[in-house]
Amino acid sequence: MKSEQLVEELKKRLSSQNFEWKLDNKADRIRLDHKELKRGMDISLPEILAKYETKKDAAIEEVVYTIQETFNAMEAEQQQGFDSDAAILPVIRSTSFPKQSKAGSPFLVKAHTAETAIYYALDQGKTYRLIDESMLAALGKTESEITEAALFNARKLPTDVKVDEVAGNKYYFLNINDGYDASRILNAAFLKEMAARIDGHMTVSVPHQDVLIIGDIQNDTGYDVLAQMTMHFFTVGLVPITSLSFLYNDGELEPIFIMAKNRVAEKGEKKK
Repeated sequence: MKSEQLVEELKKRLSSQNFEWKLDNKADRIRLDHKELKRGMDISLPEILAKYETKKDAAIEEVVYTIQETFNAMEAEQQQGFDSDAAILPVIRSTSFPKQSKAGSPFLVKAHTAETAIYYALDQGKTYRLIDESMLAALGKTESEITEAALFNARKLPTDVKVDEVAGNKYYFLNINDGYDASRILNAAFLKEMAARIDGHMTVSVPHQDVLIIGDIQNDTGYDVLAQMTMHFFTVGLVPITSLSFLYNDGELEPIFIMAKNRVAEKGEKKK
């Protein structure tokens, strides 16, 4: 399936909606504006197409569902305003993610790593809204209060993991699919608990919003598998974050670069 075919398929499935479609061929993305709400969203097409290769029709259905729920939330907010008592949670984004809303109000953003940043969201059930400075008065909270509430709520999120083993290396997957899977990287107690289960090098990966991967790397093959895995997840994720992984050591996260085959560059080391 090509980008133009995907757009036509989305138009067909959203035909009853009052949308204006703008395809940006250069950026390979679509801009979807709701004519009545006067609000819209950008949709990157390569990620959906990559997901289509493995999930077929289910990948398109996921996108349609996300679009519908997002605009439903926008409509409810426009009619009723947002719920100032809704839970506030952190979300992880790449450092290249936009720093302000479409209306020009800066999002609340906190530095995390060289690859990632922390944004803050007002949970709306099936979706959420990123918090920007224009919302502070209505929420009745300061930026500091929002960041504290978000981290507190993140610690309450479930942390059930599934494990897979490849060539003596273990990979723990957290994929509850609640929109905040990658946010568990901010749960220091959870990472410390996982570190106690690790026999080799502990890695942490957040290739996209809906997965967190913790690796127990015992050998060179483990790094190769990790590199392939994170790149795959980064490619198919609806909200990609980073294909790089992090070494975890005493509460610190250090990006690692897996080069060629079986070589890992750590901090201060130059590629030979």
